[in-house]
This record gives sequence, structure tokens and C-alpha cells, in this order.
Amino acid sequence: MKDILRKLSETYGPSGSETSVRDLIKSEIQAAGVLKRSGAEMGTDSMGNLILHVPGKAKGRRVMLAAHMDEIGIVVTHIEEKGFLRFTGIGGMRPLSFTGGRVLFSDGLVGIIGVERLEDPGKIPALDKFYIDVGAPDKIACPVKIGDAACFQRACHDAGDRIIGKAMDDRVGCAILLDVLTRLAGSPHDISYVFTVQEEVGTRGATTSGYGVDPEIAVAVDVTLTGDTPECPPMAVRLGAGPAVKVKDGGMLSHPGVKSWLVRTAEKAKIPYQLEVLEGGTTDARAIQTSRAGVPAGCISIPCRYVHTPSEIIDYRDARAAADLLSAALSSDIEI
Repeated sequence: MKDILRKLSETYGPSGSETSVRDLIKSEIQAAGVLKRSGAEMGTDSMGNLILHVPGKAKGRRVMLAAHMDEIGIVVTHIEEKGFLRFTGIGGMRPLSFTGGRVLFSDGLVGIIGVERLEDPGKIPALDKFYIDVGAPDKIACPVKIGDAACFQRACHDAGDRIIGKAMDDRVGCAILLDVLTRLAGSPHDISYVFTVQEEVGTRGATTSGYGVDPEIAVAVDVTLTGDTPECPPMAVRLGAGPAVKVKDGGMLSHPGVKSWLVRTAEKAKIPYQLEVLEGGTTDARAIQTSRAGVPAGCISIPCRYVHTPSEIIDYRDARAAADLLSAALSSDIEI
């Protein structure tokens, strides 16, 4: 799973521009031979969500697994006479990590983020104090247009158990689903693997795909914050202690039956796990949970440090354990 995670992490894909990520995932699914299974179908809906449906081997539940393809980014709002770009954020931004960082546009153009001279260097500047330098001598010669989007540019680094890179949120979830779908050749359940778009700007892809798939049960796979760095807000989640089964976040309460099912599976299979209570933020599970007449939904979260920065860190053992947990949970009857 490390190789595909590296490729996913380094691929361009801010919200609304997920084509390259979707194409990569499609090629991985095709290479895995999953589409040769009886009744398996893959397609893209009108929002851009990639949906792989694999029928079960017996009469089981309709299950939706979701991981989002998009990442945070920026969009150009203004080009100054000297060729510098002003921008706004796509998704939640952390300006403290901006200065000197690089951004990548869809055509491969790289820009550097700079900041104006600050009256108070001790204060975190507002977004409108930053600009992007693409090396253009003036506005006329600038190769960028208003509305062009970019993501952070940062290589993925394998540090053994720890993986460092951009867009671990949520390319690690996509990598986990790709791993699971290769294992579950004999699941009794009808499983829809949904790689969603525009999660970072309001779980929009999950809103439409949740309605279209119409599942009986749903599980999202995403990242969560940790409480294991110096002077951080207290949180009972840390890297390397296993995937976190969500209890609550800023947008939802997990269905108690789904939460209990995942916990029972982890304990029976001796898979390490944690329980997650996230005070702010939410995932695709929130949108799916409130689709149609309601869907019992939960989330498996991968602990991640420095979320929404160019260098997010996960523990590879947590990702492996999350894939083990989902595979075990979907290999037998579901009781919620």
C-alpha cells in the first residue's frame, strides 16, 4: 500500500479538480482485476465521484465505503501588474505554514508563496497578505489566469513506520479502500466503493453519491487529529496505536450500532484500535448519514499530525490495521 499511497499523495487534486486522482484510482482498480468479478461495475457520476460496485456472493447488506479524493488548495483571485498572484483558499487553510511553500498548478507550473512586510511580525497574517510568485515579469506575461487552482507541492517521504506528505487527508483513505477491494473477493455484501469529490468544501460529493448509492450501512475512511504533540489540545488519539473508530465529531454522532460493530470486529480479530471524539470538523459520513431517510453511518479515522498543512504525518501501521479492520468487518454478517 505504500507505493500507491505515495503516488496518490503526490498527485494534483484540489477540490473541484480531482481528475488526475480519479484517473490514477481507476487505473489501479483495473490493474487489480476487480472488474472481472461477476457483476462488478465502475463509473463516474455527474459530480465526479468514482463508484465501484461489487455485488456480494450471498444475500447481504448494501454497504457504502467512502474516501475523498480531493485535497485543500488555492484559487487565483487577482493578478497584479507586476505578475504576482493573489488567492483565496479551497478548504481549510493554515496560513502559518504558507511562507516559502510551493504550489503546483494543473499544467505543472510551480509558484512560491510570499508574504508582504508585516507591521506586527508576531501576529499570524491574514490570507490577503500572501501572494504567489510564478516568476512572471508582469501581468501580461503571467501564464496563470483568474480561477486557476493549485495545490501544495511536496514529495512524499517514507520514514519507515511513518509516512510524510501532502494530502494524506484523504489519499490514505483512498489507498485503504484500494487495498480492501482487492481482498474482498468473497464478501456476502453488496459493496460500493466510493471515491468522493469536494469533501474539503462541504462533503458535496458524498451528499450526492450517498443519495445515488442508497446504502443500508455506510463507513467513511478519513484522517483525524491527534493529541500526541507538544502542548497540543488534549485528545485521546495518537499515531501508531491503531485506527480510530469515530464516536463523534463536529458534524455527526456515529450510529451506535455501526460503532459497536467495528469495535467488536477489532477486538475479535485482535486489531488495535482507538476511540475518537473530534471536537471540530467532520467527514463524508455526516453527509451520507443524513441522505434520503437516513443511513446508519460511522467512520474509521487514521490519526494524522499537522492536518491541512503541506506535511501531514501518518503511521503506516494504522493504515494497515484500518484495512484489516474493514476487510474483517465485511467478510461476514453485519449486526448493528
